[in-house]
Amino acid sequence: MRLKKFFKAEQASLIWDVPGLVAGVDEAGRGPLAGPVVAAAVILNDKAPIKGLADSKQLTARRREQLYDEIRAKALCCSVAQASVEEIDRLNILQATMLAMQRAVNGLRLKPVKVLVDGNRLPSLDVLAEAIVSGDALVPAISAASILAKVARDRLLDELHLLHPVYGFDRHKGYGTAAHLQALQTHGALAEHRRSFAPVARVLAASPDQAPP
Repeated sequence: MRLKKFFKAEQASLIWDVPGLVAGVDEAGRGPLAGPVVAAAVILNDKAPIKGLADSKQLTARRREQLYDEIRAKALCCSVAQASVEEIDRLNILQATMLAMQRAVNGLRLKPVKVLVDGNRLPSLDVLAEAIVSGDALVPAISAASILAKVARDRLLDELHLLHPVYGFDRHKGYGTAAHLQALQTHGALAEHRRSFAPVARVLAASPDQAPP
């Protein structure tokens, strides 16, 4: 069944633990109207603790940048991956998110024995995995992954802003703010906009021949 291609809809609660490396996984960018969805996987080093790890949404941009560098320097290994706008439109955002998470885990230099994923869905993996609701606020490795994913995605949208400054991507990072929706109405949709998302689809339906700047 297609909907089970990249994620497992259900998994029994795990009541055991195993020795070995544990990776935390989280994503950034499920809700925006533009840009890829980005996921990160992190295996922390118990001998090099990082103070101040928290859900990336609860941190300032400056603090996220500081922690990003510290995580990259101190973690045993980490991996950042993404699913493109084309994949989001073709698969749907949930499956694209699972695909990005799958790629992040597969990109780790060291293979974990267990993966802890923020949320209530699991990507299809070849290792033991557990979904943890609000894991980005509860599990340090997931917090670290949320920070890497958020910073990496924000940097991509800052680069997009340099190419198309009239959209204000440096401020809203692709989310559907009033300013972004107005820019869509005025300037049309870019290739980086998610055509399967309703606000973008409405703009395209209203102005099918409008070329992006």
